[in-house]
Amino acid sequence: MAMDTMAVEMPDLATPAPRPLVETQEEKYERLLRRARSEDLSEVSGIGCLYQSGVDRLGRPVVIFIGKWFPIADIDLDKALLYLIKLLDPIVRGDYVIAYFHTLASSANHPPFSWLKEVYTVLPYKYKKNLKAFYIVHPTFWTKMMTWWFTTFMAPAIKAKVHNLPGVEYLYSVMQPHQLDVPAFVTEYDMTINGMHYFQPETNNT
Repeated sequence: MAMDTMAVEMPDLATPAPRPLVETQEEKYERLLRRARSEDLSEVSGIGCLYQSGVDRLGRPVVIFIGKWFPIADIDLDKALLYLIKLLDPIVRGDYVIAYFHTLASSANHPPFSWLKEVYTVLPYKYKKNLKAFYIVHPTFWTKMMTWWFTTFMAPAIKAKVHNLPGVEYLYSVMQPHQLDVPAFVTEYDMTINGMHYFQPETNNT
C-alpha cells in the first residue's frame, strides 16, 4: 500500500534571523543633538538656570548653573537634557569650566539621581575630557555627599576636578569679577554670610 508523503517545510538555515538593532552611545547622542537643534526648548532656556558667563583667566568658557532656578517638579527633564546638549556641544570642543551655585537651593531643586546618571552616561567623552574644573559655590551637606558618591562610583574621571567653594570671592582667583554674571540673590546671600569685603571692586595698581 502506497503511503502519502507529507511535505515538511524546513527552515532556511542559510539565512540568519535579523538581529535587533542596538543604538550605540554615539548614535544616541547624535540623535539627541539633532533633536536639541530642532525642537523648541524655550520653556527650559527661559528659566535662566543654565548659561555661559564670560571666560576664566585662561580664556576658557565658564558655564553657570543656578540650582535655585531648576524646579524639578515643573520642568521637563527630557527637554532639560536637550537644552544642556544644545548649549554645551559647541563649548566642549575645547577646554571649559562649570560653576554650579547651590545658593538657597532646596530639595525642590535637587535632580533625581537617575537623571544625573543618564546625563553623565549619554554625554560623550569630550565633555569629561575638556572639563577642567567644576566649582560648587555655597555647598551644603547634601551637595558634598552627592558629589562624593557620584564621583566615587559613577564618575571617578572628574573627581579631582570638583572644588567646593564657600563663597563667590574664591572664584575671583580663576576668573575676573566682570566675567561673572550671577543673579542678585547670589551676591546678596554671599554678603550676608561672608561680608561686604568680598565684593570690593578691583583696582589697577599704577
